[in-house]
Amino acid sequence: MEYQTMPTAGKAREVVQLAPEMTSALEAEQTYSSVAAISQEADLLRTEIIAVGRKLWERSYVDGNGGNISVRLGAHSVLCTPTLISKRDIQPSDICLCDLEGNMLAGNGPRTSELLLHLEIYKANPCARAVVHCHPPHATAFAITGTAPPIGLIPEYEIFIGPAAVAHYETPGTQAFAETVLPFIQDHNTILLSNHGIVCWADTVTHAEWLVEILENYCKTYLIAQQIGRPLAFLPDEKIQEILALKRRMGLPDARMAQLEPHE
Repeated sequence: MEYQTMPTAGKAREVVQLAPEMTSALEAEQTYSSVAAISQEADLLRTEIIAVGRKLWERSYVDGNGGNISVRLGAHSVLCTPTLISKRDIQPSDICLCDLEGNMLAGNGPRTSELLLHLEIYKANPCARAVVHCHPPHATAFAITGTAPPIGLIPEYEIFIGPAAVAHYETPGTQAFAETVLPFIQDHNTILLSNHGIVCWADTVTHAEWLVEILENYCKTYLIAQQIGRPLAFLPDEKIQEILALKRRMGLPDARMAQLEPHE
C-alpha cells in the first residue's frame, strides 16, 4: 500500500499559515472572557451604586440632585453617578463609565460634575476603590464652620474614622476643588469639605457609605451631648493607643499612627 506524505517543508508552511488563525481565535476567546467578566462585575457595581444612592437619599444625606458616587472598574476606568438626577431615581442605564481623566466612555447622560474629586483620590491612594460625596446635615454643619468634630469620645468612631480632615473651599466641580483633598488622602478616609459637605473613600461603595453614616451620627451625638450641659468624658490616652494598634492591624488609615511604637 502506498502512503502519500507531505514534505517536511510543506508541513512547516501549513503550521505557519494556521498559526495566525489559531492565535486570533485564542485572543478572541480571551477577549470575550475578559469583557464578560468586566460586564458581570460592572452590573454588580451598578446595583451597589443604586442601592447606596437610595440609602443616602432616604437618610437625607443628599437633596435635589446633590451628591455623587463612584467605584473603580478595572485598572483604567470608573463607574459613577450622572449629573442632574436624584440619587433616589438612578437606574442602571444612567450610570456612567469614565476613564481616569474624566472622559466619558459610556452612559446615557453627562457624568457627575464632581468626578474630578473622586479621580484625585483614586490616583493618590490605590487603597481607595470607591468614593461617596454627600451633604449630611450635622457633618456639613461642621464643614461650614471649617472644623472637624473632636475625637476621643466614642470607640467606633475612633476605629473607623478617627480625626477627620478639613479641606479648604474651592468652587465645586473644578480641578482646584478636586485638589483640595490631596494633603489628606493618605492618612484620612473621611474629609470635610469646607462650606460644602463631606467625602469618604473605602474598598467598596457600601463601606464608603458606612463611613458617611458613622461621621454623621457622631456629629449629631456630639451636638446633642453639648446640650446636656455636662462635661464630656473623653477616652483615656492608653485606650486610644489600643484603638490605634487595632486600626493598624485592620489596615485602616489614621494620622495618629506615627505615635505607635514599631512593634505595636
